[in-house]
Amino acid sequence: MKLRLACLALALLSPPATAQYPNRPIHIVAPFPAGGGYDFLSRLLAAEMTKTFGQPVVVENKSGANGNIGTDFVAKSPADGYTLLMGGNSPLALNVGLYPKLPYDPAKDFDAVSRVATQPNLLAANPGKLPVKSVAELVKYAKANPGKVAYGSNGNGSPQHLAAELLKRMAGIDLVHVPYKGAAPTAQALLAGEVSIAFNIILLPLPYVQSGRLNGLAVASSHRSPLAPTLPTMAELGYPIDIDTWYGLVAPAGTPREAIAKLNAETVRILALPDLKEKTRSQGIELGSSTPEAFAAFLRSDIAKWSKAIREMNITID
Repeated sequence: MKLRLACLALALLSPPATAQYPNRPIHIVAPFPAGGGYDFLSRLLAAEMTKTFGQPVVVENKSGANGNIGTDFVAKSPADGYTLLMGGNSPLALNVGLYPKLPYDPAKDFDAVSRVATQPNLLAANPGKLPVKSVAELVKYAKANPGKVAYGSNGNGSPQHLAAELLKRMAGIDLVHVPYKGAAPTAQALLAGEVSIAFNIILLPLPYVQSGRLNGLAVASSHRSPLAPTLPTMAELGYPIDIDTWYGLVAPAGTPREAIAKLNAETVRILALPDLKEKTRSQGIELGSSTPEAFAAFLRSDIAKWSKAIREMNITID
């Protein structure tokens, strides 16, 4: 009896395991190669979280299959708050409609932590390859020359690929798709004239638009970018293409709520730091946090939206 009472007292005095979270290193998986937005934002959060938590927060790049490899790895990891995913619209929304046999279910296999950031996509043209200065001129030329305008993308199934396919569908034009392995190769290909046009994250083509080496046509966003306020949105021009590249932090489904709450609070704090907001804004990245509930609702909505659009465009990836 005395032993039982002693054990009960000890249990009451001992805090629950989740109250000690984190008590060992946390890993953030970036499902795309180093140097891109997923990697950059993962390292931004990791550096600040390490200071606050007093535990190492390590970034691991597990790339491949348009983000599926790293995303599936996290989906099947222990739900203990120590393995997280820097997700985004490719692995968490677009791939649902693109891959017939996706090895994970973004809506069921993850618990949302917070939205992290968005990057608008800019449509630019190489004036030496295609001397157009507006979307209207691009559409007119493409209609007169079907199959003769090649567009670059950051890979099959990327937001940039889908933006161009939506333009093809809405404008009734025939464009030729040339996929590249990421944003930087796409930007280089457009500058070199390997392709005539390309949607890309705004940071890469914008300096060349400003210098006159590329013609900026529009942004595929819900609002104009403060980095290029004179460029119209695609919607303003009659083509409602809103496909910002977005990023968000998630954990395996079933992660303790206390861990989710702590991760969310820390993410919200970090993303509100004035120096970080200014630094990332100058790179074309808009930081913005959310509650876990709001991010989960957004994710469900984006999956439904793009699954329908991809089905209508009849795009699949094996």
